[in-house]
Parts: sequence; C-alpha cells; structure tokens
Amino acid sequence: MAGSLHQATAAPTPSSDLASIGQQCGQWYSGPASNFPAYSSWLDFTTLFNLNKNNMLSTGDTGEDVGRIWNAINSAAASIGVEERVILSIILQESNGDVGVPCTTAPDGSGSCGLMQADGSPGFQGQHGLSQDDINNMVNAGTQHYKSNLEQQGNGDDAQTIYEALRLYNSGSVDTSNLSNGLGATDSYVSDIANRLTGVVC
Repeated sequence: MAGSLHQATAAPTPSSDLASIGQQCGQWYSGPASNFPAYSSWLDFTTLFNLNKNNMLSTGDTGEDVGRIWNAINSAAASIGVEERVILSIILQESNGDVGVPCTTAPDGSGSCGLMQADGSPGFQGQHGLSQDDINNMVNAGTQHYKSNLEQQGNGDDAQTIYEALRLYNSGSVDTSNLSNGLGATDSYVSDIANRLTGVVC
C-alpha cells in the first residue's frame, strides 16, 4: 500500500528452460522469491490497468464492466488490505478480466468461480453488463482468499511475501525454494503474475 516500506529483492534471474513448464506469459522465473522481479520494478496500478483494458474488453466485457472492475479492485484493496496491482494481476491471470468467465471444478468436486476463480465466489458464466455489486462480490471473494494466503506467509507487503502467497493461492501449498514448482497446479503461475506486474500484457 502507499507509504509502506518494502523489502529489497535481488535482481531477477530468469531461466531459459521453457520446454516443460507450461510457460504462458513473458520471461520465465523460478527458484525462491529473490529470483523474481523486485518490488521496485512493478508498474503502478493505473498504468497496469490501462495496459490491459483492451484485453478485458476483448472478452465481451462492456466498458461499464471494466470500470466496475476498477472500482471493485480499489474497494477491496482498501477494505481487505491487499495491493491493487496484485488483485488486478490475479484477475488477469485467472479470467483475463472476463466478468462472465465460467466456473471451474477441481478433481475433488469443489468449484472456483468469478473473476479470481475463487472458492465461494459467485459466477456469472456468459453474462456481461453486470452490476457493481456482482463484480464487487467476485473481487471481494478472491481478495479475501488471497489475504488469507498472505497471512499464512506473515502478511508482509513485500515482494517475497506476495509471491509466496500467490503460489499458495494457486496450489494450496508452497515450495519456497522454487515458486515455479506448482505442486500439481500451474507451474508458471507466479512467474506469469510477476511478468504482469512489470507490465507484460499476455
């Protein structure tokens, strides 16, 4: 959040091995959080949002949907205590900002829905032109889930904690020695979001 102090991290050290890791977005990063882009390299929220507006609109979202996503992110960030940039990047990774994204079902039968594909989130498959309340409910559900992951890792507002919590959000557990070990989930998840935070549009 604005005014917070942030832990410095080492320069990123990308790997060239992209063959078997399901890479989706930009440069590949692996290893501990210190190998991923430093907090200081992340772009500001407004710039990131504007860079990704066209992708959100290409999903079928209306201009009003996109504006309401902006409002919902700002509201959730203020009330739950998660960075706007991180909320946006999870939304982009999980749904490309499509307010009508389908739900997904895990092997255990549990469902993940909404903009952040979160357990317990409402879903509005195939629908656009949603109300502010509908979009708020999706963003709040995902942000609350991610906040619990942050708290598991100490609730710091620094790159290491944020990256490790992203691994938890996707996998349910974290190998802190290699954040690109998906532990059965998406190997590239944290790497993809790190790229998004630095301005890569995927």
